[in-house]
Amino acid sequence: MLASRFTRQGANKVVASQAVRSFATEASLKADGAAKIASKSERIKYFKIYRWDPEQSQRPYLSTYPIDLNDCGPMVLDVLIKIKNEQDPTLTFRRSCREGICGSCAMNINGTNTLACLSYIDEDTAKATKIYPLPHMYVVKDLVPDMGNFYEQYRSIEPWLQPGEPKKEGQAEFLQSKEDRAKLDGMYECILCACCSTSCPSYWWNADKYLGPAVLMQAYRWIEDSRDGSTKKRLEELDDAFKLYRCHTIMNCTKVCPKHLNPGKAIANIKKRLAH
Repeated sequence: MLASRFTRQGANKVVASQAVRSFATEASLKADGAAKIASKSERIKYFKIYRWDPEQSQRPYLSTYPIDLNDCGPMVLDVLIKIKNEQDPTLTFRRSCREGICGSCAMNINGTNTLACLSYIDEDTAKATKIYPLPHMYVVKDLVPDMGNFYEQYRSIEPWLQPGEPKKEGQAEFLQSKEDRAKLDGMYECILCACCSTSCPSYWWNADKYLGPAVLMQAYRWIEDSRDGSTKKRLEELDDAFKLYRCHTIMNCTKVCPKHLNPGKAIANIKKRLAH
């Protein structure tokens, strides 16, 4: 009986010791969690965003919004959506795919034309991030530029296949070799976001006459297509002092392209074709 009593007492001490350790561990975890939450809540970054409403008599201005980076996605587009949903529903911008496919969310972020959905947030909380619409374009509202002139220029190059002869009976497609198809790589991927064109000084000052990098690269995409039968006509349409030759090879277009394409090279190739 005595041995049994001592055994039970020892067991009780072990259980009590485990309970104390468990309580201490739980308290430590709670303290760590509270510390992490406290540290997370301090990651506030400010975003200065261009605002202008044509229905108001106010001049354009920058509006500042605080964002907790620990409660937001990693991209600038996540910031804009969070501001619109939680702070200011009047903020206006374009967006669609969130995957760098549609080109809708093109804007100027910290001085560089890019897509908001592909632009990571600068996590330096000491500096505010500035967001403007694409430069040197008419603004519809806030971060929404008027793309009418840009799309009209794109329409002017007739961006569709113009075969030299009609299909033969039973023909389903206009075929081309793998080598000819490879020549279109680096051009067909363009999403017409206008980041390149609105980074070009020549386009800033001659947007009414100069077609700009994006449209010229798309023009060359059809010039280089082996299935197209209007190559000569397309080149003649571009042989103009303003449409094509306002390009001075500054290469801002290639530097800012969010799809890593090279409009400057395409424009140079058009000039070569005309020279020969």
